[in-house]
Amino acid sequence: MKQQWWHNKVAYQIYPKSFLDTTGSGTGDLNGVIEKLDYLQELGIDMIWLSPCFVSPFKDQGYDIADYQTIDPRFGSNEDLHRLISQAAERGITVLLDLVINHCSDQHPWFQQALKDPYGPYGAYFYFEKGKGPGCEPPNNWRSYFGGSVWEPVPGTDLYYLHLFDKSQPDLNWENQALRQEIYSMAKGWLEQGIAGFRLDAIMNLKKALPFKANSYQPDRADGRVDAARMLEHTSGLTDLLQDMKQQVFQPYRAFTVGEVFSDPAGQIDALMGDQGCFSTIFDFRAAFWGQDERGWYANKPMTGEAFKKALFETQQIVGDRGLIATVLENHDEPRGVSRYLPAADLSVYSKKMLAAIHLLTKGIPFIYQGQEIGMENRVLQSPDQMDDLASRDQYQLAINQGGLSPAEALKVVNLYSRDNGRTPMQWDATSQAGFTTGTPWLEVNPDYKIINVACQQKDPDSLWNWYRQLIQLRKSSEYSMVLVYGEQQPFKAAQTGLLAFYRKNRCQTLLVLANYQPQPQRVTLDALPEVILLNNYAGLQRSGRQLTLQGYQLLLLQLQAAGNLEP
Repeated sequence: MKQQWWHNKVAYQIYPKSFLDTTGSGTGDLNGVIEKLDYLQELGIDMIWLSPCFVSPFKDQGYDIADYQTIDPRFGSNEDLHRLISQAAERGITVLLDLVINHCSDQHPWFQQALKDPYGPYGAYFYFEKGKGPGCEPPNNWRSYFGGSVWEPVPGTDLYYLHLFDKSQPDLNWENQALRQEIYSMAKGWLEQGIAGFRLDAIMNLKKALPFKANSYQPDRADGRVDAARMLEHTSGLTDLLQDMKQQVFQPYRAFTVGEVFSDPAGQIDALMGDQGCFSTIFDFRAAFWGQDERGWYANKPMTGEAFKKALFETQQIVGDRGLIATVLENHDEPRGVSRYLPAADLSVYSKKMLAAIHLLTKGIPFIYQGQEIGMENRVLQSPDQMDDLASRDQYQLAINQGGLSPAEALKVVNLYSRDNGRTPMQWDATSQAGFTTGTPWLEVNPDYKIINVACQQKDPDSLWNWYRQLIQLRKSSEYSMVLVYGEQQPFKAAQTGLLAFYRKNRCQTLLVLANYQPQPQRVTLDALPEVILLNNYAGLQRSGRQLTLQGYQLLLLQLQAAGNLEP
């Protein structure tokens, strides 16, 4: 693995709409990001990823782009983005944009032209298909990721257009060379303006299983449809397409790219990431996808510490030394990490610190999502009327209609998994609306903001926020940077229930991460004496020689003595 400029970075995802509102509109904006650059620098961040802030009707919160070249006025202007890039660079922070190129908005001029002439040049930018049979049925039985058919009829014709997501997000036809060149030109334009790279949204969907009418599959639900992701097993040529984009767009600018790869990457890591891969890295979603059931959220298995450990170790085994994977606990599409990976009854500063350390000390490029550094938790909805997320609405109805749950039970399921959990406004302080806005926020602030907020944690040296800062400083320190960025990761006592532990080691140093992933204390016997305790989320440690007694959710980072100093 060649060393790259992005390997030692700590990235921070910003969902601009919920970060900081400087106008009182209730919607966050780019000036709010600029205002908090010093905050990000103090935390130790040196790369930020901005979720979409381009012109959009916001049917899917900006992931339905109507103009790839222009910042949506509700966020500011192109000049504001240029100021952000410039002022971030002054603080040693690079900026990534979200490249949403599997689909666009139905309000994009390309699609508007395509509707006027589906057989014309712009019609070829999308997938239009004639209906099937005398009843002009949809071309196949694929189900949209948001529910319902992926096919939307074009009024006054016998045609349908394809949308793997919402019907307001028609899929772009990547078989069309003219479309590809439009996208390449746009992306290069942003790189020329100082963007350091991109997160590539839903990128594994670019290739479709063709011809459409020949690719219906066995239904997986009572609606007679099948998850559209099934078609990914029957596509070809995606790697060639992504390599072409890498060589023509990203490589000449030494741009950093991170792919949203939601399929299991086992067996294709070399093709996807690293020195020869399509992307600089990909996100590790193995833990996030654990326990998912194709029937819907209502059938998902609850996360356990053992499952989390298994997922983490499997990823490291798959990746090996091929590159550094992007590690995540949460993002804008997921519930809050502490609410997902920790039992609700066990949420505390100790358990949150343990989870944070596992994330930051695991081999990879850590991506922190806004609010993660203060341990923001899921918001508990009291009514389905509070849902904004398209997927949550679909899953709520699915839990009732197919899962047989009551409305109250279905709401509990949505509270666990809703994307709205990660989109509630950032909790800056204990003032009205958590200091996010002086107006009415576009999405309700989590009521716990008076307890969980940045201002109170910055004042507390033992807070989660200061713990994150300490972890980042350690990762960047001259003494431990090489072992924490590039050092090998090896499981330690993987069979011991409730213990998540691993070595980070190179030729010069051996560090040991010990996490008691349970509320009960447990004993651990070390192979070597600890030389230095680098991190401890408790005030003390029970130890007798090489035997330690870890308290519930205790986290230790130890520097071990050389093998010759092992205690008999």
